[in-house]
Amino acid sequence: MKKIILILFLIMDLPSRTYTQNLGHKLHDAHPNFIEKTIMKRRFGYKILVDKIDSLKQNKLFEVSVATKSTEGRDIYLIKCGTGITKVLLWSQMHGDEATATMAMVDIFNFLENKTNNPKQKTDAELENLRTELLKKCTFYFVPMLNPDGAEAWTRYTALGIDMNRDALALQTPEGRLLKQLVFDLKPDFGFNLHDKHRRYSVGHSGNLATMSFLATAYNEAEDINPTRKRAIQVIVGMNQAVQEFIPNCVGRWTSEFEPRAFGDNIQKWGTTLILIESGGYKNDPEKQYIRKLNFVSILTGLQSIASENYKKQDTKEYDKLAVNSKAIFDLIIRNATIKKGETIFKADLAINRTERPVKGKDYFTTTSEIEEIGDMSVFFGTDEIDATGLEVVSEKEIGLDSKADFQLVKDGKVVYSVKNGVIQ
Repeated sequence: MKKIILILFLIMDLPSRTYTQNLGHKLHDAHPNFIEKTIMKRRFGYKILVDKIDSLKQNKLFEVSVATKSTEGRDIYLIKCGTGITKVLLWSQMHGDEATATMAMVDIFNFLENKTNNPKQKTDAELENLRTELLKKCTFYFVPMLNPDGAEAWTRYTALGIDMNRDALALQTPEGRLLKQLVFDLKPDFGFNLHDKHRRYSVGHSGNLATMSFLATAYNEAEDINPTRKRAIQVIVGMNQAVQEFIPNCVGRWTSEFEPRAFGDNIQKWGTTLILIESGGYKNDPEKQYIRKLNFVSILTGLQSIASENYKKQDTKEYDKLAVNSKAIFDLIIRNATIKKGETIFKADLAINRTERPVKGKDYFTTTSEIEEIGDMSVFFGTDEIDATGLEVVSEKEIGLDSKADFQLVKDGKVVYSVKNGVIQ
């Protein structure tokens, strides 16, 4: 009997899953038409965002207002659109150096107003229906770049040096006070808390980068699941179905321990269904432009499931199958290399990471590299790896822990690989 019930449930779930996956493909393919071309680097700056927001004022679809000012006096904007009964609040960049979702958000603005990069191309009918459904059934409140001071300095923290996501109780920052005020005044049914995480997080203890991670935040220490949190889990299941089509096995679950000072946990406790998205790493995507596209896909599929209430059909057990993030990946691992230190010759692995450093007043970074581990790295993975069996490490300076990753891998006097600042040449 139990098997029959399970089979019936799976059959009933198939139409919802298929629709979500098909919609994900259409959004993925259509994204180039809606990408905001004035923002093509993740450190794009406050002024460029303000210019985009100013352009929205010309369209009656959007209601643009200044919600408050940051510590350093920058305007923080609230953008409203839609006429539906279901209220959704979305905010990005509460950590100033986490800009991926802000880029996706401006692309979503273009989608909602049907502003395309190829006006001659006919819009897909299903996407037209999606746009109509979203604006008819939902009212959206967007806060792009909640921490503009941090964004300008390219730091996690506000201008006061406070991590805003640990300010939900003390409310020491104007940005934190704004977010709580919006939640209490608007009483949104759903909230999207949009973040970036370090690019080297893995899906469980594996070699798969956690390109995206989701979380239905906990509202208490026991991590109980009440109707509010259950809705978040169900929305996430559909979002995961959509992006798994493009990054199979590269979607994780953010750690769920209750943090009493965090906004995500408290907003769930205050009664808004809260969905957390964390954008991680994707190979050869340093500016996170592909992850931006995946945010576009996942957010819009999530919003569709809310507008249509299709999320109610999702099986919460699928959420539990998402592996919790771990840190099992280095940028580069050299395996089985022959190394000489002084008079000692030995074989070992080298684990190397690269670190970005922002350039003040610019939209780019400098990169430094370090050898972080020497020894047995068999339980770790590299985004890039070299099997250096039979190869000797040769460098101008003797390599060691924390030394810059500049060296060659040589066999019989011939260079087989050259590594410059942690990158294979």
